[in-house]
Amino acid sequence: MRRKTSLVLLALAVFFAALSPLLRWYAFPRLAKIPANQYQDMVLEAKDATLIDYNDGMKAKKVPKVTIVQTLKGNVEASEKIEKTAGKDVVVWDGLSYVVGPDGKMVSKIPERYIFDAHTQDPVHATGESVDGDPVKRVGIEFKWPFLTEKRDYQYFDAQARTSAPIHYKGTQNFRGVDVYYFEQTIPWTKVPFPKTMPVQGITPASLAKTGTTRWYTTVRKFWVEPLTGAPVYGEELHKEELRGGTLLGGRDKVTVFAGDVKMREDYIRHTVDLVKSNRTLVLLMTSYLPWGFLSLGLLLLALSLWLEARSRRPAVTKAEEPEPVTA
Repeated sequence: MRRKTSLVLLALAVFFAALSPLLRWYAFPRLAKIPANQYQDMVLEAKDATLIDYNDGMKAKKVPKVTIVQTLKGNVEASEKIEKTAGKDVVVWDGLSYVVGPDGKMVSKIPERYIFDAHTQDPVHATGESVDGDPVKRVGIEFKWPFLTEKRDYQYFDAQARTSAPIHYKGTQNFRGVDVYYFEQTIPWTKVPFPKTMPVQGITPASLAKTGTTRWYTTVRKFWVEPLTGAPVYGEELHKEELRGGTLLGGRDKVTVFAGDVKMREDYIRHTVDLVKSNRTLVLLMTSYLPWGFLSLGLLLLALSLWLEARSRRPAVTKAEEPEPVTA
C-alpha cells in the first residue's frame, strides 16, 4: 500500500514541477493580453498655462487652466478584420486627444488609430493606422509598455512629430505605494503639421500654408510605469508649441500657441493606481505565486514519496523466537 501511495505522490510531484515553468514561460505569454474591447479615458490639466488668443491679434496670454481629455476606445470589429490576415491577436484603439481652453471652447482635437499586438504591444501595420487622418507607420510603443517592462530604453512614438524616438529608463521609484520605473523622453524643437480641425472657423491647414507660417513643437515626456503590467500610473509633459514666420504673425518672428506643464488630474491618478494594483496581482499570480507554489508543492510531494518508498523497503521487525526447554 505504501509503495502505491509513493508512486502516486511521485507522479503528482513530476506533474506540478513540470507545470511550474509551463505556466510562467508558455501559458503567461499567451494568456496575458490587452482586451480588444477596452475603453479608457484620462483627463490632464495644465495650470497657469500660456495659450494663444486667435480673436485678439493672435497674442499669447496667461490662462488659469487648459484641459486635455484623452480617450482610447477598442474597435473590436476592426481588430477582428485585421486578425484574419495578421495571424495574431490584434488590438485597435481609436483615440482622441481633445484640448479645451479655460472658456470651455475647443482648442484642438487630434484623432488616432493605434494598431498593436495584444500580447507584446508591438505595433501592427495595417490599413487605418493613422494620426489626425494621416497614414503613419509606428515604430516602438505608444500609450502602454509591454508586460514585464525591462529596465532599458524603448522606442516611443510621438503623435505630434509622427516619428519615434528613444524614451530613457531613468531609475526605479515608489509612486503612492507602487514600485515603478521612471521613463523620460525629450523631443527637441520640431516642425509639425497643423491639426486638421482648427479652433477658428474658416482657417484650415491649407490656408495657413499659404501664409508661410509654420508650427513647431517640443516636449519633455515623463512616465511612471508599473513594470509587471506595463501600465503607466502617472504621466506628465512639459509641452510647448509655437507659430513661426510667415505673414500670419504680422511681422513677428514667433508666437507661443501653448505652453504648460501637463499633469494627470488627481481623481484619475487615484483611479489609475487602484486599477494597476488590481491587475498587478493577477500578473504576479501567473508569473510568481503559482509557478513558485507549484514548484514548492512538487518538491514537497517528491520528498514525501521518497520517505514512503524508504518506509516500504524497510525489513519488518519480528519477535525473537524463545528457545524450547530441554527435557531429559
